[in-house]
Amino acid sequence: MSAFKSHGRGHLDGPVVVIGTGLLGTSIGLGLRGRGVPVFLSDPSPTNQAVAVDIGAGRPLAELAGAAPQLVVVAAPPDVTAEVVTTALSDYPDAVVVDIASVKAGILSSLRSSGTDLARYVGTHPMAGREKSGPVAARGELFTSMPWVVCPSEETSAAALQIARSLATDLGAVVSQFTPDEHDEAVALVSHLPQVMSSLLASRLQGTPLHALSLAGNGLRDVTRIAASDPTLWVQILGGNAGKVVDILYGVREDLNRLIGTLENPTAPGARLDLAQLMSEGNAGQARIPGKHGGPPQAYSWLTVLVDDRPGQIAQLLTEIGEIGVNLEDLRLDHSSGQNVGMVEISVLPNKHDHLIEALNDRGWRVLQ
Repeated sequence: MSAFKSHGRGHLDGPVVVIGTGLLGTSIGLGLRGRGVPVFLSDPSPTNQAVAVDIGAGRPLAELAGAAPQLVVVAAPPDVTAEVVTTALSDYPDAVVVDIASVKAGILSSLRSSGTDLARYVGTHPMAGREKSGPVAARGELFTSMPWVVCPSEETSAAALQIARSLATDLGAVVSQFTPDEHDEAVALVSHLPQVMSSLLASRLQGTPLHALSLAGNGLRDVTRIAASDPTLWVQILGGNAGKVVDILYGVREDLNRLIGTLENPTAPGARLDLAQLMSEGNAGQARIPGKHGGPPQAYSWLTVLVDDRPGQIAQLLTEIGEIGVNLEDLRLDHSSGQNVGMVEISVLPNKHDHLIEALNDRGWRVLQ
């Protein structure tokens, strides 16, 4: 194996080659270029590559002109990632090679089966994305403050791991380190299951009359938002992590069967208690989700402010909340059905709730508790 250098200051110097100019690959290029790192792009689709070049994510790979890259980022679809990584390790013998696929154990297994030297390879997964796909949806800030998991293998060198971590930190991400199996088990629950459940629920809406859908509020929109994701990509993700996802779905199936059995006879002795327990178990699970900035879960108080549906109203509301001296913890928007009124749902710390309501009422805002 050829020697390769790792720079002690923890930042990339480049050049960096990005193979794959979809949403994530192009966003990586934009983010690194914003830091002054030279980036070169390659994609099987000349159109995608040209768009990524045009929006400033990097230069065409042909312009690398034989220079040795410091890092190669494989942003290819999961079903071809192992093949592309193998080729990159061979083509660039002085470079560290990382992939950003959303499954890890299967790719590592394929690489080991091929006999590839894995000292310069690190599996990674940036936990960021959008419902939109392709280079036109890319953003250089996509990874800011988002989790980025690095999954070194037993063969990964310390220098290669350092460069992989530098990629994530240079893009503003928060780095976590998992084994490939730990990663796949975790994302099966926190990423892949939500996608499945969202898509299953949204599929029930296909034949629903529009007058019924007009009653939909934020609850349905929140739960089905990620159902708009790219089906082709998710076929590969779910196929690549099928075993871990199925294990969780077995548990979901048991819960559904329990719920169905209870609702088939909701007045039977113990039925109401069982329903309450199911809901309480959901409360307990939701309460374990980390709170703001990844800290411990925090209970917030919510209030709703009615605003006229015209330009400047929400901006004015937020400005006045700042003048009152209350920090917003979360914010959601909805619209009143059939009226030109917007509803701004605001969460604050419980000890600020009553004070904010009183102050907003004094300023003429219509507040619902």
